[in-house]
Amino acid sequence: MAANDNLYARFEARFAANVAKPAFVLSSGVVVSYGDLAARVARMANALVSLGVKPGDRVMAQIEKSLGNVELYLACLKAGAVFNPLNTAYTAAELEYFIADAAPAVIVVADAKRARIAEIAKACGVDHVLTLEADETGSLATLAASQPAKHETAARAADDMAALLYTSGTTGRSKGAMITHENLASNAEVLHAYWGFVADDVLIHALPIFHVHGLFVALNTAFLNGSKILWLAKFDADEFMSRMGEATVMMGVPTFYTRLLSSPAFGKAHVAKMRLAISGSAPLLAETHRAFEERTGLQILERYGMTEAGMITSNPYHGGERVAGTVGYALPGISVRVTTPEGEVLASGEVGVLEVKGPNVFKGYWKNPEKTAEEFRKDGYFITGDVSTIAADGRVAIVGRAKDLIISGGFNVYPKEIETEIDAMAGVAESAVVGVPHADFGEGVIAVVTAKPGMTAPDEAAVLAALKDRLAKFKLPKRVFVVEELPRNAMGKVQKNELRSRYAGTFKG
Repeated sequence: MAANDNLYARFEARFAANVAKPAFVLSSGVVVSYGDLAARVARMANALVSLGVKPGDRVMAQIEKSLGNVELYLACLKAGAVFNPLNTAYTAAELEYFIADAAPAVIVVADAKRARIAEIAKACGVDHVLTLEADETGSLATLAASQPAKHETAARAADDMAALLYTSGTTGRSKGAMITHENLASNAEVLHAYWGFVADDVLIHALPIFHVHGLFVALNTAFLNGSKILWLAKFDADEFMSRMGEATVMMGVPTFYTRLLSSPAFGKAHVAKMRLAISGSAPLLAETHRAFEERTGLQILERYGMTEAGMITSNPYHGGERVAGTVGYALPGISVRVTTPEGEVLASGEVGVLEVKGPNVFKGYWKNPEKTAEEFRKDGYFITGDVSTIAADGRVAIVGRAKDLIISGGFNVYPKEIETEIDAMAGVAESAVVGVPHADFGEGVIAVVTAKPGMTAPDEAAVLAALKDRLAKFKLPKRVFVVEELPRNAMGKVQKNELRSRYAGTFKG
């Protein structure tokens, strides 16, 4: 019989080898062993199958971080389904598009959202809307509890979809990235080796799990390692400091590090056992990198990745320098290059768009072959859209982003989506949305607005109030400025670089 390329088959083998070992230690003190986890996942997989879920079916989840959420992710893998996690900040209006596009077999939401989502689901032909709460109650939890704790892991090919993750587009319309079992397995195995995981590593986990960093990078490497995971529902600096002394590995976004450093109590004692502190999902300021090392003696390891390709580069763990402001070297088995917009490969040190090729790169955009073809070169390289340089020794630095992508708090924000909403408001002639440096979020979203002739543009409070129920919280501008006119070039195009420069100090001091 051919080997099963289902990612869960790899995890299952590790779980079986660590049956009595703690998998999760919750904030409440509850400990869940790897044997317990395997049984819970089997019950959840049986629950999905009882609802008619078949291999390849999408299971959409917009639920809070919890152990039940992890079990649902693993159960989808085990049953051969496609896990489709959504940011918990998305509004019902935003979910309507995702449901219509993904056509899930099952949707899992918090009970407070069920009635509204059930209406949308019914209109889209989705039969099953279940609930799962942060405390692991809800109709899906009840169903899973009634199922047997044995389930045969579905056979999947390496190229079969394991997850569908939506990433925003420049048009404001999100695209579903099709992530395969091979994408996830290859990336996890490379990171496990590159970052030097050892048998007694303990991971402290305070990231959300609806995107790549918290879900795939953190959990998948920990599962391959059979690590104990200190499980925090969210990042709270005081709670994090009280637990991190037990950990050897942490994965965070720049906000984690700036908030730890803002506490006078934080210091070397908190990282006494820690061998690895990783930062990603947003640019880490060089000053934060230096301040953390000065305070703790531990150097942050910055890496770079994206939804469509998992992790692409990393500063070295062994045998090399971690240079602040760079994202290190291409990971083993992954190739990167810098090109012109037309695809001409540039020499070392030249600025261009970063392209990547490797087993980590997704198979394309869901139901969007035209966009897929547009984003891949004929020789298989994926165009990341990030403006970069590659030094002669291969070290990568991200110097900007094509298509005006903003990364705020680790989340992708595309200006066009916000601009479309603002431009529709009474009194607005035009808006421009940019990201500017922000110590906590990497970049803070700001909107610059002009008024229609003879009219008064809405002020900051009015704009934010109008956007509140239209967009996820992480997309909302942190500041709104009303100006007489936007800066333009000779062709009439708004010069966003000038706006970024003009408002660069907005969040300083």
